[in-house]
Amino acid sequence: MDDFKDSVSKSVSETVNGSHQFTIKGYSLAKGMGPGKCIASDVFTVGGYDWVIYFYPDGKNPEDSAMYVSVFIALASEGTDVRALFELTLVDQSGKGKHKVHSHFDRALESGPYTLKYRGSMWGYKRFFRRTTLETSDYIKDDCLIMNCTVGVVRTRLEGPKQCSISVPPSEMGQNLKALLESEVGCDIIFQVGDEKFKAHKLILAARSPVFRAQFFGLVGDPNMDKVVVEDFEPSIFKAMLLFIYTDKLPDVQEITGSSSMCMSTNMVQHLLAAADLYNLDRLKVLCEAKLCEELNADTVATTLALAEQHHCAQLKAICLKFAATPANLGAVMQSEGFRHLEECCPSLLSELLKTFASGDESLSQLSGRKRSGSSVYGIDLAAEGPVAESVNPNGRRVRRR
Repeated sequence: MDDFKDSVSKSVSETVNGSHQFTIKGYSLAKGMGPGKCIASDVFTVGGYDWVIYFYPDGKNPEDSAMYVSVFIALASEGTDVRALFELTLVDQSGKGKHKVHSHFDRALESGPYTLKYRGSMWGYKRFFRRTTLETSDYIKDDCLIMNCTVGVVRTRLEGPKQCSISVPPSEMGQNLKALLESEVGCDIIFQVGDEKFKAHKLILAARSPVFRAQFFGLVGDPNMDKVVVEDFEPSIFKAMLLFIYTDKLPDVQEITGSSSMCMSTNMVQHLLAAADLYNLDRLKVLCEAKLCEELNADTVATTLALAEQHHCAQLKAICLKFAATPANLGAVMQSEGFRHLEECCPSLLSELLKTFASGDESLSQLSGRKRSGSSVYGIDLAAEGPVAESVNPNGRRVRRR
């Protein structure tokens, strides 16, 4: 009896996305063109096809009596049955972020993506926005209108079983360099840190840190230097920094300190961040920021905030301010030892903390009083009026399929 092997294949459908911003300057001068007359954007390319945006100041159809503006996206290159998703955004120019968005990316489509049959096929809204409402809104500023258009062209590919494959092992570079450090083979520099000595390789240190590179091989550096005294850090911090330099990973704090205490871990990572900043180890600095965010609590947030300010960690600072300013946390934070340290060393942060608290309280008030606007303001999707993809050119004449 023949042996049968199972086989598999996979069809993958996804979108190739691209966006175009279309600015209409001198909107008031565009009015009066008449229904069916449009302003066209420049042609832009997404997913291997050309597209163009058409804006009708007096509407696309005469029956609307110029009560609405119309917006359409058209396929501007040769193509047959091009399937795509669309998003049209009218930009709120007041800075409040209340953009008018019609999107088919974030909701399920009953009939799937739209199909544009051939060049000249269009999708859009005949009644995109009531003109009188538009002209008194924040969407027009200095007689200027801004629209963003996103097109997602659907692509489908078939993935079958690979005929052969070769397993690639993970990189061992970090492990190998760590073993080299621990073996002390080829070491040509000794660091005296407190009562402890650490041997290392000048070339590896110079490759990883601009500070070490300048110290050993810069214009005022000494390539023959064989010993450096470090007075800025404890031995455990310097050891952790060396391990990162050789492995490119955040060292196991428990392995170095021999303690599983969260407080001990946070304290060490704080000092390690300072070392990373001093030696321009940007990746280590970010790893320390991420670790401190994970371990953030009411007892540590004040000292971490001061550290973030001192070493210019903008993301960490913002997260600490937000955490500390939360009403549920603020009382406990103010009772911590770290807060007293913050008052002494960084008094300017107290005003920033107060501003963050005030802005959060204001946002909460706005959220509770916000009302959802009615749908009557919005234009009508062509899906409710018939086929969305119309086979017409921008001037209303039907285009024959070639």
